[in-house]
Amino acid sequence: MVSLLLSKPPTLGSGRLLCLDGPAGSGKTTLAAEVAALTAAAVVHLDDLYDGWSGLPRIDEQLATLLGPLAQGEPGTYRRYDWAAGRLAETVRVPPAPLLVLEGVGSGLAAYAAVRTLLVWVDAPPQVRLDRWRARDGTAAEPFIAAWQRDEEALFAREGTRAAADLVWQ
Repeated sequence: MVSLLLSKPPTLGSGRLLCLDGPAGSGKTTLAAEVAALTAAAVVHLDDLYDGWSGLPRIDEQLATLLGPLAQGEPGTYRRYDWAAGRLAETVRVPPAPLLVLEGVGSGLAAYAAVRTLLVWVDAPPQVRLDRWRARDGTAAEPFIAAWQRDEEALFAREGTRAAADLVWQ
């Protein structure tokens, strides 16, 4: 995957954009860390961009302020969500980089296909994903899982994310 990514021309200003999308608990964060270890890529986790458990349908608003400027060779920004406080926190500045890994549900939005170098659909069996999710977020997430999964399914259906992926990683 890394050699394929690096063989493609820059698409995000003078850098490349790797989008790791797929359902919650599929392994996107782990894969992003592995890519970053191999390439020294900058990583943005969409978990920092959702404005709470109901924030997935609005992820495009945050991606606009991040990817739009980066595509022009300027720093992008997003508002970090503070999950403990339940509100948006500071503005995070992301400078242009040779490689940016954007990982999380919604990272493969069709609106940003022109600036995307490679889209990888990351998946795992449903029970594995649910077990990972519960291990990561604990019982506090339990009341939100069903609604999040509905939002996820609606987003993926509307965007055709899996079908648009360059690679499927399982």
